[in-house]
Amino acid sequence: MTHGDSAGPVCSLKFVTLLVVLGPELLFLGAGVQLQENGYNGLLVAINPQVTEDQKLILNIKEMITEASYYLFNATKRRVFFRNIKILIPATWKANNYSKVKQESYEKANVIVTDWYGAHGDDPYTLQYRGCGKEGKYIHFTLDFLLNDDLTAVYGSRGRVFVHEWAHLRWGVFDEYNNEKPFYVNGQNQIKVTRCSSDITGIFLCERGPCPQENCIISKIFKEGCMFIYNSTQNATASIMFMQSLSSVVEFCNASTHNQEAPNLQNQMCSLRSTWDVITDSEDFNNSFPMKGTELPPPPMFSLIQAGDKVVCLVLDVSSKMAKADRLFQLQQAAEFYLMQIVEIHTFVGIASFNSKGTIRAQMHQINNDDDRKLLVSYLPTTVSAEAETSICSGLKKGFEMVEKLNGKAFGSVMILVTSGDDEHVTNCFLTVLSSGSTIHTIALGSSAVKNLEELSHLTGGLKFFVPDKSNSNNMLDAFSRISSGTGDIFQQHIQLESIGEYVKPHHQLKNTVTVDHSVGNDTTFLVTWQTSGPPEIVLFDPNGRKYYTDDFTTNLAFRTARLWIPGTAKPGLWTYTLNNTHHSPQALKVTVTSGASRSAVPPATVEAFVERDSTHFPHPVTIYAIVRKGFYPILNATVTATIESETADPVTLKLFDDGAGADVIKNDGIYSRYFFSFAVNGRYSLKVHVNHSPSISALAHSIPGSHAMYVPGYITNGNIQMNAPRKSVGRREEEQKWGFSRISSGGSFFVLGVPADPHPDVFPPCKIIDLEAVKSEEEVTLSWTAPGEDFDQGQANSYEIRVSKSLQNIQDDFNNAILVNTSKLNPQQAGTKEIFTFSSELFTNGLEHQPDGETQKSHRIYVAIRAVDRNSLKSAVSNVAQASLLIPPNSAPVFARDDFMLKGVLTAMGFIGIICLIIVVTHCVLNRKKRADKKENETKLL
Repeated sequence: MTHGDSAGPVCSLKFVTLLVVLGPELLFLGAGVQLQENGYNGLLVAINPQVTEDQKLILNIKEMITEASYYLFNATKRRVFFRNIKILIPATWKANNYSKVKQESYEKANVIVTDWYGAHGDDPYTLQYRGCGKEGKYIHFTLDFLLNDDLTAVYGSRGRVFVHEWAHLRWGVFDEYNNEKPFYVNGQNQIKVTRCSSDITGIFLCERGPCPQENCIISKIFKEGCMFIYNSTQNATASIMFMQSLSSVVEFCNASTHNQEAPNLQNQMCSLRSTWDVITDSEDFNNSFPMKGTELPPPPMFSLIQAGDKVVCLVLDVSSKMAKADRLFQLQQAAEFYLMQIVEIHTFVGIASFNSKGTIRAQMHQINNDDDRKLLVSYLPTTVSAEAETSICSGLKKGFEMVEKLNGKAFGSVMILVTSGDDEHVTNCFLTVLSSGSTIHTIALGSSAVKNLEELSHLTGGLKFFVPDKSNSNNMLDAFSRISSGTGDIFQQHIQLESIGEYVKPHHQLKNTVTVDHSVGNDTTFLVTWQTSGPPEIVLFDPNGRKYYTDDFTTNLAFRTARLWIPGTAKPGLWTYTLNNTHHSPQALKVTVTSGASRSAVPPATVEAFVERDSTHFPHPVTIYAIVRKGFYPILNATVTATIESETADPVTLKLFDDGAGADVIKNDGIYSRYFFSFAVNGRYSLKVHVNHSPSISALAHSIPGSHAMYVPGYITNGNIQMNAPRKSVGRREEEQKWGFSRISSGGSFFVLGVPADPHPDVFPPCKIIDLEAVKSEEEVTLSWTAPGEDFDQGQANSYEIRVSKSLQNIQDDFNNAILVNTSKLNPQQAGTKEIFTFSSELFTNGLEHQPDGETQKSHRIYVAIRAVDRNSLKSAVSNVAQASLLIPPNSAPVFARDDFMLKGVLTAMGFIGIICLIIVVTHCVLNRKKRADKKENETKLL
């Protein structure tokens, strides 16, 4: 969905030329949302399968996006609108007037609709996991938001809300309000409400009604129970990212209306740039021009699509290269596990194989019971052919042939393509793949697999995996475990709890524990695989001490697998397994554990791992993400570890963080992130993420400080206060997690190019600091931020460069010439550590600084930015700009903007009184002097 990102090795010029000749519509198949002639095509709205059938929901979605299209067209000054939208209907809905899906699925949706309440309650929100100007993951609407018309009073019309969220999703802008910091002191030492633009008006409301704002602010702290209520009628036209619910608001804040001083996420994440500035800098605007004339764009066109029967085809390489490094054994073990445990019931499954030609091994067969699963396993390849040549297109052709025989077309089908072959003709079937309507997941084995294999996944929206030739690697099983039906029904999917592989010496053991938590336990399976002719000695203890032995496992000696299925719901707690290598030589022993949700109404904890882009070029890092949550609640304080493997180098482990620093955009949103740049070789890398959460009270977030539409508590209409209904209580209860939980997920693969073969100088600077904050106290300014590393977010930087300015423009445009703060006593700490530094504000009394033309030095604000420097003098990007009030005398209160005239009046009156008192005193003195003079004269006369 990230339209600006690289997507792996580029396909041949011949293929691109063919695409252009056949027509532009093929360019958008499997490509997500695309902008073409000012109109967005391919927007996918998906309704969660747990949502009950309701035709009104479809009608309201259509009305919302239609209204949004015209509102967006005007807000972008005739630049963009919505042209073609697809609505994915759950397979459980009975009405049958829907078209069949092609490559669309719930997991690929840009907008999702659920009946689950997340940490925001009914708030529409967008999951943003990257920085300013970067696309988000999806927009989320609750069922209640789309069906309850009363909520339009709270959020505004649904179409306006959609545009607010679309700007988050598509253009990577952020909210311009801040519930945590509803007011601030501006550059003129005035109290201001956090808003954009500053022209939006309203009044303060205390517990008993309207009140002066000084009653709401005590010692510079916003008093609990106070709120700022906005007038329903405004003259301000901005901003959509602040309060789209106001009827006058029809545009985004631009350079002339943007409130750079407001302490909101937009200013923090986008370095004080306006939302319009970020939007106009996007790829959408760089590649389009405003529509001419005065006519409105055509209304959006909607397609209602629905998945039919689930259809999967395994397309497996059996060329002679599959005999190398146990590739065939690993494929057999993973494919058997997939067929016996992972693939959902009622799915149609077929098997094809290929070397230089394709062969159908098993025609499409529906899985209704274990016998069907075992029958399909019997058709898996057991030997490789003598020829090394591979024809991937021939294998895919046989897969399409099977699906078309079943359904007439391959629309909505899934191909799982596993190969180690270097097929230079793979591009010959790209057009066939594009037009097939099938999604292709690719699994590349070893370093010899064709370089542009992943293009098949990219073009069809499939997943991509890499399995290095290492006997102790569990990557093949992890890949098959990650592949689901894509319906979004977490209650029908298997969740991976354990994945481990180790070389074990003769008569030594592999021993470990795996946690089965309360949210899982149904359909729990333990899988053990080995290398030699016989199984290891297996002992498994459940939490109550019951033992399972090797004889209790179902063993397949040909594939070297042993599988134990736990009937009913597995007991929650710690399960302990021991594998004893009874063979006379070392061998790789592996364990995989999967389980399903234990209760249909309680979603289990899940992890979704992925990388920001499919490929990178040295020295640019790869950003790794892991979304850890339960339903839509972020899970905090988890231990999240990524394992990255290349073909030849040792695996690299990397701890991911949710601390709002470095690669992590927002703190405590359940998205754990980290930069990876330890590239050992060129080629493919695999990613796996392991999540552990210690036994404790559930650490679910109560709210997410992310991007969502503002809940408006009420308005002032015709002088009357009209309050909206109180915000819905989400009603989440804490669950005691006696045993904690563990999760495993494959994050797929990525490609790295340009890694130098010889030792190279340091090219990795410290990462940008994105959480700098400044607080003024008396005559000092205290800064706080999270320490970056020597290299991005790892290690320890060498020094900091802190500069301050009274001019926002100065520090933005000319950081090097802002006032330098003495940091000689500031030694950077280890990356991820909280840094605190205090300096005196006296330097502003004596410090000279060039001011931009026309800007005075009467500012009561200072602006601070920082960058880190490593040992080789490589510098990070300049941080976000922090700001703090300056020149506020101790024990004095800020001036309230609305009271300026009153204050001036009081001062004027006091001046008049002072003058009158002075006249009286002077007159009194003159009269007294005259009286004394007269008295003296009389005394003289008497003498």
